[in-house]
Amino acid sequence: MNSNNIRKKILQRQTKIVATLGPSTSTMEEIEEIFLAGADVFRLNFSHGSHEDHQKRYDILRKLEEKHHVPICIIADMQGPKIRIGSFINKKETLQVDQEFTLDLKNEPGDSTRVSLPHPEVIKSMEKDSCLLIDDGNLKLKVIKKTKKSLITKVLVGGVISDKKGVNIPDTILPVNSLTPKDEIDLEYAINMGVDWIALSFVQTKKDVEHAKSIIKDRVSIISKIEKPSALVNLDEIIEISDGIMLARGDLGVEIPAENVPVVQKKVIKKSRKAGKPIIIATQMLESMINKPVPTRAETTDVATAVYDGADAVMLSAETASGKFAKEAVTVMQNITKRVERDSLYLNEQRENYLTPNHSKSDAIAYAAYQTTVGLNSSVISTFTITGFTTLRIARERPPVPIVSITSEMAVARRLMLVYGVHSYFFNVTDSFEQMKEEALKIVRTHKYAEPGDNMVITASYPIGSNGLETNMLHIATI
Repeated sequence: MNSNNIRKKILQRQTKIVATLGPSTSTMEEIEEIFLAGADVFRLNFSHGSHEDHQKRYDILRKLEEKHHVPICIIADMQGPKIRIGSFINKKETLQVDQEFTLDLKNEPGDSTRVSLPHPEVIKSMEKDSCLLIDDGNLKLKVIKKTKKSLITKVLVGGVISDKKGVNIPDTILPVNSLTPKDEIDLEYAINMGVDWIALSFVQTKKDVEHAKSIIKDRVSIISKIEKPSALVNLDEIIEISDGIMLARGDLGVEIPAENVPVVQKKVIKKSRKAGKPIIIATQMLESMINKPVPTRAETTDVATAVYDGADAVMLSAETASGKFAKEAVTVMQNITKRVERDSLYLNEQRENYLTPNHSKSDAIAYAAYQTTVGLNSSVISTFTITGFTTLRIARERPPVPIVSITSEMAVARRLMLVYGVHSYFFNVTDSFEQMKEEALKIVRTHKYAEPGDNMVITASYPIGSNGLETNMLHIATI
């Protein structure tokens, strides 16, 4: 499949697909297969695998980018602070409802009455009546007494507890950075490798993002993962300081009632879109396809709901990283997004979710571009951008046509491939608007974004190529 055919395939939808790479997608053939099936963005999960593994996959993606002449966006997802209990003498025990069970700092194997919790910061932060969830919420403990080195708890939900299970603490802000020492090493490696986005795990407040920014220093964009109740409390300030958002429904769904997750999803998407920040919906979207070639009807509906809600991207995790049907999972996700986007209800909802523009030239141009596109029934919007800002503001409007983003910065072209409706192209900007317009028309004709006689809306900063200027020009061209 040549690059033109790939463009035709991608052109059929606005919502982007993020695919996680792993053991099932490690070779050139495997990665190219899911790329051709529809994956736009690729996630390297630093919770698993070695630096060498990630470098190998990164190098393959850049080779595919060169081969197919399509900018490829790569996210490096940091592991973040993982809280786990210690081990047991018998590997596992069964806890009964209402029994007492102690979590302590002792460096000893546990039994039916106690186990190590080697996290003094957790014990220090907990208060009486606070709850701990173990093994993805399968067990629930309530603190009834606290000492300097232990938490005495009452078992509210019992069951089997075994070695090294994860601990979630839903109602306490922990005094830990979202970047652990391991993450800081991974972060530097990922940035030096050349990734386009860094995803921060377990963000609780804007201070976590500020800390990451103090290390990153504008070298790469930041996605804040919303997976803690505390992040929901501080959602507005986290969105404001972040470059993008990921709603990671796995851990979040453990720490808040399951019936709240759909409500939270709509809220996070709406707030992210209003701020003009790309929003990814993640976790368990097509989980049954890890082992089966078709999804459940509920999973299909879940993906469709995220698209109806207006997400920039939907994400596959284990489905493509370790599943048996990686290509099929991407194909299914693409088919769902394409079908939803053809629905009149979807189109009406995107139009009706009007966003008031800010008092800036860029927002005024973005809003005018949207209104002109709808009013003239234009087939495409083309943006000339250096930073990507105006492209983001136009995508915020959710126009019903592709956004062809042309930039002289390859890093910007790659990063924007995550954004709703955006199709990035790299081109050395000149100071001639006519030359830039001809380049836009050439791209649109070559990749069949429009037919001869169709209208195209163009936005740019004038004088052309002037860095630091807000977008201040709108032009209508005919294909």
